[in-house]
Amino acid sequence: QVHVVESGGGLVQAGGSLRLSCAASERPFNDYDTGWFRQAPGKEREFVAAISRSGGSTYYSDSVKGRFTISRDNAKNTVYLQMNSLKLEDTAVYYCAAGGSAIYYSRTYYRNGYINYWGQGTQVTVSS
Repeated sequence: QVHVVESGGGLVQAGGSLRLSCAASERPFNDYDTGWFRQAPGKEREFVAAISRSGGSTYYSDSVKGRFTISRDNAKNTVYLQMNSLKLEDTAVYYCAAGGSAIYYSRTYYRNGYINYWGQGTQVTVSS
């Protein structure tokens, strides 16, 4: 069993930056591929970014590619999501998740059945 806890959310103006962190407990985080998802009010949860357990492979949704960067520091048991050039439409609750294979995280069926561990989420609000 792994507990993942997100932090770093908050209120930021459009064009600004935030860095989210995801920390794991109970087991080394480098045992797991890890990713970020988000859910805006009235919308389904969507894939944002994912990273392999080694950090050697990363994947992004088209909506954040070029603006967000996922990374990990396995020595600190932490995965990060650096978010730059934030837009109003980035406003959502952001969830960290671990397990399965990062290459499949963008597939709806996969995240609904094959990703084992989810955090409680952290709110990101982008204002104009």
